Amino acid sequence: MIIQGYNFFCDMPDDMRYLRNSTPDESFIEENMIFILPDRLKKFRKNLWHVRRNAGATHIYIPLFRVKTILEQDPIPPGYEGPFDVFPFYTHTSKRRSRALDYYLLFVFRHKETYVQCKSLLNPEKAR
Repeated sequence: MIIQGYNFFCDMPDDMRYLRNSTPDESFIEENMIFILPDRLKKFRKNLWHVRRNAGATHIYIPLFRVKTILEQDPIPPGYEGPFDVFPFYTHTSKRRSRALDYYLLFVFRHKETYVQCKSLLNPEKAR
């Protein structure tokens, strides 16, 4: 996968969770969600993006919009349900008006050192 304008990317951690708006609107499902980042990843909140595959026969993905996030210790905002586990929600392709969408939630980075820092914190149990 190639992310347009970014050199490096990482997947979400297994322990990430999300909140769902109790009265969602008609936009992307994820625009009605707030993702709960583990505290160890707070430095990388601005690096979490929704990305989608570029139109056409290419494997280049483009950033759509930055993910709304809170940290584990933050209070749950009013009007949201959860928290829910990110997986298995993200094991299925999401749909918008009956069309399957090829997009992902990724930490995206321009510089290798920031990418390496985040990568080392994503699965701390594997680093032990």
